[in-house]
Amino acid sequence: MLSARPATQAPETELSFEPGTPALSIKVMTVNIHKGFTFFNRKFILHELRDAVRLVGADVVFLQEVSGTHTTHGDKFKNYPQTPHYEFLADSIWPDFAYGRNAVYTKGHHGNAVMSKFPILHYENLDISMGGPERRGLLHCVLDMPDQGPDVHAICVHLGLLASHRRQQIKRLCEMIQRDIPRQAPLVVAGDFNDWRGLAHAQLEQGAGLREVFMQAHGRSARTFPAQRPVLRLDRIYVRNAEAHAPVVLPRQPWAKLSDHAPLAAEIMLWAHC
Repeated sequence: MLSARPATQAPETELSFEPGTPALSIKVMTVNIHKGFTFFNRKFILHELRDAVRLVGADVVFLQEVSGTHTTHGDKFKNYPQTPHYEFLADSIWPDFAYGRNAVYTKGHHGNAVMSKFPILHYENLDISMGGPERRGLLHCVLDMPDQGPDVHAICVHLGLLASHRRQQIKRLCEMIQRDIPRQAPLVVAGDFNDWRGLAHAQLEQGAGLREVFMQAHGRSARTFPAQRPVLRLDRIYVRNAEAHAPVVLPRQPWAKLSDHAPLAAEIMLWAHC
């Protein structure tokens, strides 16, 4: 089992994000899976979700609202897996995975997860809950790249519904990046930002040098919610010391039947600094 260890202390230097030498590219995707149920919890579709995620062929998958355990769903649904959902989804495709438990209740818990085809050197989950029933977290993983490539830092995000909470949570995210992630390390931050007004872009760029991949490619973030007829731009992929190639919103079929959020995917070119 993976164990959390503190991330490497970042050197005290000014922010600098000039690209270095192209190293390698990885494919990433992000999706809020709503604990394996369709909208309004009408149907349990985790098996269909697993098939759809596999078809994307991503190297690293960022998941939000992942069920770690639930004591009664196994009695109600015949195909409910005995293992945590992130293990069930990872199966034999993603040998390494990490889970950050955020919301804990009488019958179980859920949170964020990262599934990776690359070894996860270590991970940690930062509680960024702002009080009240809403529980949120940042799952930070360090990925070991092949062929002596630079370690990649991946942060899975699920922010709150209130704008005042999101401002504070993004501030915590920027502080964590400045404190724990080396300035020149490739960084991917992805997930459900719940930021329908688009206020996070400036705060993340000024505070951590992050740039959103759809903003770079198309001048605006992608519409992702609700998946059947997307209007709100809630889900994001941000990068630092990396570039995105051809970011896409995954097709409405079959995804509109599998999640209330449309998934995003992108090829990320990593930069190695001398």
